[in-house]
Amino acid sequence: MNEDEPAGGFPQGDQATRVRGENGLNDQTQRRIGNHLRALYDSVVQQPIPDRFRDLIARLEDEQPKPDDPTEA
Repeated sequence: MNEDEPAGGFPQGDQATRVRGENGLNDQTQRRIGNHLRALYDSVVQQPIPDRFRDLIARLEDEQPKPDDPTEA
């Protein structure tokens, strides 16, 4: 930014693909945020499930009554 550019404006050469929309973000900014969120989500999905979560899930499944169990009424 220099003295001739208004604060909050686009640097020279960078033009908004659309004037701010209803949410205040232009198309380019929305795409960049979307790409970053997708990359973050993909990296989280690739993480293995921690053993303590697997143990907890197994314990919860064991505690649920079975529909065929005659002792549960």
